[in-house]
Amino acid sequence: MKTLLKGGTVVNVFTDELEKANVLIEDERIIGVGDYSEADADCVHDVSGKYICPGFIDGHIHIESTMMLPAEFARAAVLHGTSAVVSDPHEIANVCGSEGIEFMLEASEGLPLDMYIMVPSCVPATSFDESGAELSAADIDPFYRRSRVLGLAEMMNYVGVVSGDKGVMDKINSAKAKGKVINGHAPLLSGRDLDKYVAAGIRDDHECSSADEAKERIRKGQRVMIRNGTAARNLYGLIDLFDDPWNRRCLLVTDDKHAADLIANGHIDDIIRLAVKAGKSAVTGIRMATLQAAEAFGLKNEGAVAPGYSANLAVLDDLDSVSVCDVYHLGKKVVSAGKLEEFENPKISAALKERVLHSFNLSSLCEKDFHIAASGIRKCRVIDLVKHQLITEEALLDIDFSNNNGVDTEKDILKLAVIERHRNTGHTGLGFIRGIGLKDGAIAASVSHDSHNLIVIGTGEADMAFAANRVRGLGGGMVVIRKGSVVAEMPLPYAGIMTDSPASDVAKQNEAVRESVHALGVPSDIEPFMTMAFVSLPVIPKIKMTTHGLFSSESWSIVPLFAD
Repeated sequence: MKTLLKGGTVVNVFTDELEKANVLIEDERIIGVGDYSEADADCVHDVSGKYICPGFIDGHIHIESTMMLPAEFARAAVLHGTSAVVSDPHEIANVCGSEGIEFMLEASEGLPLDMYIMVPSCVPATSFDESGAELSAADIDPFYRRSRVLGLAEMMNYVGVVSGDKGVMDKINSAKAKGKVINGHAPLLSGRDLDKYVAAGIRDDHECSSADEAKERIRKGQRVMIRNGTAARNLYGLIDLFDDPWNRRCLLVTDDKHAADLIANGHIDDIIRLAVKAGKSAVTGIRMATLQAAEAFGLKNEGAVAPGYSANLAVLDDLDSVSVCDVYHLGKKVVSAGKLEEFENPKISAALKERVLHSFNLSSLCEKDFHIAASGIRKCRVIDLVKHQLITEEALLDIDFSNNNGVDTEKDILKLAVIERHRNTGHTGLGFIRGIGLKDGAIAASVSHDSHNLIVIGTGEADMAFAANRVRGLGGGMVVIRKGSVVAEMPLPYAGIMTDSPASDVAKQNEAVRESVHALGVPSDIEPFMTMAFVSLPVIPKIKMTTHGLFSSESWSIVPLFAD
């Protein structure tokens, strides 16, 4: 079967040229770009006045962070011209181990986009985390035999890399020996330590937040993934990378993006669109999101509109607005005039589904579980959020424990708890956080990177306990509580981080819980649940909360709440 796309303008990602040309497809491949006619084809699609570009590739995403199963994610993302994603399932792996990876492989089979997998490198992220599983080099090695597994996912334990930790290096060396890609994750690492990290074989990073940081990575041979997701919006801080010579070493990624944002604003197309509004070239953005992503992961014959390449294509009504009208996946038209062709969900084995649906092992909680034993005024370490960034600062503040056990909504000082929920150890980290803006009630979720323990932020112990128990009762999810009543909630029964609801329903629930928190004082430009989810990830500087208490990435140790 030969199909001709007639009358369009091809975006040439090899030369950055815009070329008037017809594109001839046979089955899953492009077989010609040029002056082909209707006589050469069995089927003709007139795309006059439109632009033909490669389908977009998200070079680093956690599907679990959309809170949708892979099929529902595909239903949302394909509409935006996405033809492939490189997914790291370390969220579900931290809950369910190898079975979680198997679940994601089964759940992503045969979709109208190519879902590649990077094997999680850090389960748990550090020895200070309490996750639901631990994966060694021997545990993850068998996955490299799978055709859709491209390599070792983000190596977050950069301290282990720099110090030559045996368990960390075993994973890296095994991937290197098999010729696999190794992704990086080393925020703010620089100088000699960065040299050691890169020399270990880690050739990219998505954690850069400034142009200077990113340019050092590029000079040392790494590729930089320009990330713009729901919580971490690094595009504008890295916008200079769209210029020469830097753009040739960059990819575009979302990392973590909530369903509501994906459906309302778009996927990789949204990043390109924002870059254009900032004065950058749409063609440059398209090249970074296609050919350069394919080359970074060794995907041969992917990411270009050229003979012999896969017929993964996006047809745009307009270039600068990246307005997607049609999408082709392996030569088949899967989106027509903005409407998705329906497809069947992949079959998932009953045993894997059952394992993933039962992930909570936690006793009921009470108010005293959220009480900090202290009196008077004490100097405390407080997690200070940095707006639109995952990094945090450490603030040393005088906390008055005689009033509401230290909570002061006027100064935006809120109580924070992270509770172990996989093995019922009873471990709970307690402290304070500034920068959320909540004025009343509590919010809680079982989405807390990367171990996905139960995390709660609140203005009082009663509402915090109610919120925690409600998430426990749901078997996972997000809840908003005020004065002992549920304001909004979003059940996430799959590993406590996903739901099998349709994409549109997920987006509506996501928006509802978000808006309910904004109604309780959180500013509209802060995504409360995604922001909260990263407060428990110790590998991101500078201070986070774990089930064992506050963790400092600078000292790489648990530090006391009290600093006096």
